[in-house]
Amino acid sequence: MRVSVIGCGYLGAVHAAAMADLGHEVIAVDVDAEKVAALSTGTPPFFEPGLPEILSSSLASGRLRFTTDIAEVAGCELHFIAVGTPQSDDSGAADIRFVDAAVDALLPNLGPEDVVVGKSTVPVGTAQRLAEKLLSAGSSATLVWNPEFLREGFAVKDTLSPDRLVFGVADGVGQDRALAAVREVYAAAIDAGTPVVETDRATAELVKTAANAFLATKISFINAMSEIAEATGANVTELADAIGYDTRIGRRFLNAGVGFGGGCLPKDIRAFSARAEELGLGSSVAFLGEVDAINLRQRQRVIDRVISDGGGDPVDLKVAVLGLAFKPQSDDVRDSPALDVARGLAEAGALVTAYDPEAMGPAQKRFPELKVASTLQQALLDADIAVLVTEWPEFVQLDPRTAGDLMAHKRIVDARNVLDPAAWRAAGFHFSSLGRP
Repeated sequence: MRVSVIGCGYLGAVHAAAMADLGHEVIAVDVDAEKVAALSTGTPPFFEPGLPEILSSSLASGRLRFTTDIAEVAGCELHFIAVGTPQSDDSGAADIRFVDAAVDALLPNLGPEDVVVGKSTVPVGTAQRLAEKLLSAGSSATLVWNPEFLREGFAVKDTLSPDRLVFGVADGVGQDRALAAVREVYAAAIDAGTPVVETDRATAELVKTAANAFLATKISFINAMSEIAEATGANVTELADAIGYDTRIGRRFLNAGVGFGGGCLPKDIRAFSARAEELGLGSSVAFLGEVDAINLRQRQRVIDRVISDGGGDPVDLKVAVLGLAFKPQSDDVRDSPALDVARGLAEAGALVTAYDPEAMGPAQKRFPELKVASTLQQALLDADIAVLVTEWPEFVQLDPRTAGDLMAHKRIVDARNVLDPAAWRAAGFHFSSLGRP
């Protein structure tokens, strides 16, 4: 099929390359000429495993092109809206100006039987308003809402082999044609057995925000339990294992630690709360405010623990911060707990040296004063204490004896609860974590 992708950020670039990899002819559009030029040479502007390979192969095949000229999308059958919806500067609400701008730019280039497919995460009700915009402009194109469920670090896999597909469309003229088109573009995944949910547009919008709200709630729940466990001498990891055997609960997303971050969960739960307030239903999701508060509190708990374990005085305390990205296999530092810990320790007077395999460049753009090391060993050298805040494999697999030989004092805070306490204590370390004795 001939498809366009409007927006070449994280979502759009991955989606465009994946659609071309599936055999479709793809035109991807962005207003950022520098980004378009980089992508046109096969260079993603962010780190995502597997993306450079499918990007290069799709460009070489001729099935994928990047452009700044929206007029080039004329003649495509489907148009994916994949622009960002960041948190507004003055509130928790989502800023959907880019979605509106994408639809406005697309309107003059739509054919009468085209299908516009929304993938951006938007407040419920946005799709209905956009459908009315198409109608009032005289377009007979049909709008489908098809939320994305990408996990950073696994985005290529999640696009090519999603765990579910949700298609939200209104009853009426164009419904059957639109559903047939989106089923065709995702035929490979559907043929492989991917479940499909066909629903109305409002439900499709809510699926994404509700899923993220639920995941965020699970993480903050176990982090709240880690505070109780810490105060009582219980072990939060064993607690999570035990309750995780209950199939109604499940073990995933019950890892206590410094909490969640990135460009999705934090902003999405705030936007969900803001939209509920607009609907007069703020009390229905009031608990999300506490979910957010617990999550932010974890970052301060880690900062306080490092200072306490380091002797109580942060001034000139040499701290090795292991990790800056919000999660491994990503260079994303948006709302990153790891970067907040590094910043908080530095602002308290500690001498922070940070290392991350991929995220040091993005971190220094947001925190230019941050001192970074070129290697893990350099970060640990002469440190008074280390804190693991992003669970990259090289940190999880670090030999405590090797670390101890480099550091001035053998102290470590495991803010992700991924290290073996017995092994580190056997190597002479003062070892602590969140919610474990």
